[in-house]
Parts: sequence; structure tokens; C-alpha cells
Amino acid sequence: MSHTVLEPATTDGGTGSGRWMVVIFNNDTNSMDEVVEILIRATGCGVEEAMIEMWEAHTYGKAPVHFSGDRTECDTAAAIISSIGVKTEVAREWED
Repeated sequence: MSHTVLEPATTDGGTGSGRWMVVIFNNDTNSMDEVVEILIRATGCGVEEAMIEMWEAHTYGKAPVHFSGDRTECDTAAAIISSIGVKTEVAREWED
């Protein structure tokens, strides 16, 4: 029996190989609804996913909210999220 193994997508994105992620951090300033709305706008995710990510950040202090092989895409999403005062971080998903 054969199995197909799919490797994670990796692109250069102009800043080196590997995948990138956007992490958000909990704060006492933004309402939960504000965070859900900005996650939907910044990442294109659905309401349910945004609510799960918001809850994770609220409960654990931080949550990964977007993944891409393109650092620029993550920087753009992080800038949109940060525009309402939510602290973000763009980092490699894993170290090579």
C-alpha cells in the first residue's frame, strides 16, 4: 500500500525559506468582539476560527492566528491586527 506524504508549503517570500506565523497576545484593552472582527478582516478566516483563536489568546495569553510561506503576507496581517492595539509577533513556524 502506498501513502502520499505532503510536505508543508515553503516559499521564499523574499526573506528566506520556511513558513511564518502571526501570533497575537491577550490585552485588557480590546473587547473580544473587536478581536474576532479584526482577525476575520486580517486573515480571511471564518467567525468560528476567529472565536477559537481569540479564546486561546484570552485563556493562554497568546495564540497563533495565521500561517504562510510568505513573510510579507504575515507582516501585512500583523499590521492590520496591530492597528487596533493588539500586540502581534511574526515568527518562523519552526526552526530549520
